[in-house]
Amino acid sequence: MEKKQKMLTIKVTEEEEELLAAIRNYVRSFPNGDPELRWYAEKLFDIMMDAYRG
Repeated sequence: MEKKQKMLTIKVTEEEEELLAAIRNYVRSFPNGDPELRWYAEKLFDIMMDAYRG
């Protein structure tokens, strides 16, 4: 049974949009997810966290 998800519209930066796309691509590849997709999403997240910390 498919879970119904609530859709939202939000403003995001290009970097945030790229991170969301990377996460979605990894999730779509589950359970045989490409380790490089996960690494890419984690790397984007780390870069963003470092940038927000200042």
